[in-house]
Amino acid sequence: MTPAAHAHDHSHDDHSHHHHEHPLPTGIYLISPSGAVADPASIDLARVRLGELGFKTTVDRAALLVHERFAGTDKQRLAGIARALKQKHPIVMATRGGYGLSRLLPFIDWQAVADSGKSFIGQSDFTAFSLALLAKTGAVSYAGPTAVYDFGAKKMDDLTADLFGECMRHELEVLSFESPDSDPVDARGILWGGNLAMVASLVGTPYMPNIDGGILFLEDVAEHPFRIERMLTQLWHAGILARQGAIVLGRFTDYRLASHDNGFDLPAVIAWLRATVKVPVITGLPYGHVRVKATLPIGSQIGIATEDGMAHLVLQEHF
Repeated sequence: MTPAAHAHDHSHDDHSHHHHEHPLPTGIYLISPSGAVADPASIDLARVRLGELGFKTTVDRAALLVHERFAGTDKQRLAGIARALKQKHPIVMATRGGYGLSRLLPFIDWQAVADSGKSFIGQSDFTAFSLALLAKTGAVSYAGPTAVYDFGAKKMDDLTADLFGECMRHELEVLSFESPDSDPVDARGILWGGNLAMVASLVGTPYMPNIDGGILFLEDVAEHPFRIERMLTQLWHAGILARQGAIVLGRFTDYRLASHDNGFDLPAVIAWLRATVKVPVITGLPYGHVRVKATLPIGSQIGIATEDGMAHLVLQEHF
């Protein structure tokens, strides 16, 4: 894929005194709310890399626990989230996704999470946390890199690291990406979504945000296009898709087509989505279970526009 262009508007450099009122976020607390960390050395490497980017890190004392497939028992993982709210670092990052947050949702004090003022970031299974937080409190959290997959990888993607740093420092104003087959759109709305399987799993629960005119972004991994379509169909039948201002598709990766698919592939699913749900569909978002990924503010009011084969997410507007 082509890297996302990222631009700052340097015209507001004269307002740099704001940085003294709000010191730049430099500390990250690492928790494991979902799957067990397979290789603790990946956390060590992630800490070195984050350090090079200017972030101090602290690892929660339960982050490397293992219980069945999980990073500790439900009680231990809940305790890690509770400690994250009380510690001093402003950013709380999930070490990895996997599975395990769904069963914790009723036992998390969502108002305490919102009131902590921390920036929570993760992806994949972490979608459940971000959307529950949004549904229960309206607070913003982030879809983006995780310690193991991104910062602990053999080779870290520099653009992913840059976009993460800029987003955490609130320097990223516009995220632009190639989107040659997108529908025309010029809209504003709440950015929300994440992993499609997790979004679909929340339909009909108290943890599904109730958003009109939103900008819904979706990605998934190891799901055949018919499963992707089935989950999109669930969101369509639930009345969720038709109420959005735009549907933005990230990467859908690691699936295998069969001979009996007979031409039914991901482009066929996207064509079906466009024909069925009369909402602009934008493709090419650099986000998913891939190395190059943007950091996206879930629950934040943003703008979206497409023109000349490009799409632009306006993350911060100056009025």
